[in-house]
Amino acid sequence: MNVLCVIPARYASTRLPGKPLKDIAGKPMICRVYERAAKAARVAEALVATDDERIYEAVLQHGGKAVMTRKDHPTGTDRLAEVAEKYPDVDLIINVQGDEPLIEPALIDELAAAFDGDADLQMATVCTEITDEAEAKNPNNVKVVMDKKGYALYFSRSLLPYPRHTGTPVYKHIGIYAYKRDFLLQYAKMAETPLEHAESLEQLRALENGYRIKVIKTPYRFVGVDTAEDLAKVNEIYHQMMKK
Repeated sequence: MNVLCVIPARYASTRLPGKPLKDIAGKPMICRVYERAAKAARVAEALVATDDERIYEAVLQHGGKAVMTRKDHPTGTDRLAEVAEKYPDVDLIINVQGDEPLIEPALIDELAAAFDGDADLQMATVCTEITDEAEAKNPNNVKVVMDKKGYALYFSRSLLPYPRHTGTPVYKHIGIYAYKRDFLLQYAKMAETPLEHAESLEQLRALENGYRIKVIKTPYRFVGVDTAEDLAKVNEIYHQMMKK
């Protein structure tokens, strides 16, 4: 299976302007994400998709690959689909967020492996168990519930499931996606759905249209960068990694 890893990156950020170019241990964050994604064994090629010349040039200067996309895309999925149009020979496209500089290459491989021998699977993503109550209640952390076969039943910013009885795990959705290329092109053309609009979660569009999303459970913990505090924490982790 020919796998392409695409990392969409926009310069604008409400909480951390210029986020993709913020320094992490001597390199722009987007370059750190690219480096880790490119290490995945199942990925034939990794690239950054951006509408900003500054991000494009930064990736090239640090030895990475990047493509320019249109500036008028309403969502990251639309930007991803523009790239997919240019790669007709690709079977699977994995979308890694540009603010995940600690992404595990092995997890990208595991996500690609979910499609092995399953011709009907069109889309897959990742979750990890939440053990902290405050994290579970935080609406910035998207929660997911799955059926017994590991397919998503629903995604929500609310606490899910409601703990009427304790003991049921709460799973945080990790925003890494894998799509069959043909499905991605079709998915990007679908109209926004009511639940997608209510929760502001694009993946609900697939569920509302009757498609199944496989959810891979992972023990890996990630520190995504949304704030200056997150950036400081990731820098500390990188400096510790570089000492080993």
